[in-house]
Amino acid sequence: MSLWVFGYGSLLWKAGFTPVEQRRAVLCDYHRSFCMLSIHHRGTVAEPGLVLALDETPGATCTGIAFRAADDQADAVLAMLRERELISSAYLERMLTLDTDDGPLTSLAYVIDPTHEQYVQFDLETQAQMIARATGGMGPNPEYLFNTAHLLDDMGISDPDMRWLASRVRDLTGQE
Repeated sequence: MSLWVFGYGSLLWKAGFTPVEQRRAVLCDYHRSFCMLSIHHRGTVAEPGLVLALDETPGATCTGIAFRAADDQADAVLAMLRERELISSAYLERMLTLDTDDGPLTSLAYVIDPTHEQYVQFDLETQAQMIARATGGMGPNPEYLFNTAHLLDDMGISDPDMRWLASRVRDLTGQE
């Protein structure tokens, strides 16, 4: 069975592996949102940032890209993803069904554990303020937001909250 990985945030622009195939995909009953405190990659314990997670929301949809790893690299890709995505126990690793133009497929996805202490739900202004000032081991939190927003726009994926956040964080940081 091939390893498919659902990219909805940083995996879209920094997958960490070279996919042999990719498909635009929709995950039903999940919403992409900045609902996870980042205390490692894009923030610190003292100054947490925010990163995207899939938050289970009945009736919602999240459009992203399903990436297929080469069969002979699947174990290495899975190990790399686990090291990167499971740095804390805030993400849960799930096999979920995605809808694609070529039909449904089963894909690995990282979803938020809503009982975890890193799970948050803040209004957009609070999100913007936190993202604007946070930096972690993988760099500034605004970079994460801008890269994701830019790629979603390039792919024609509408995400009004992401667009608003990118604009607001640019205003707060003075970045273009």
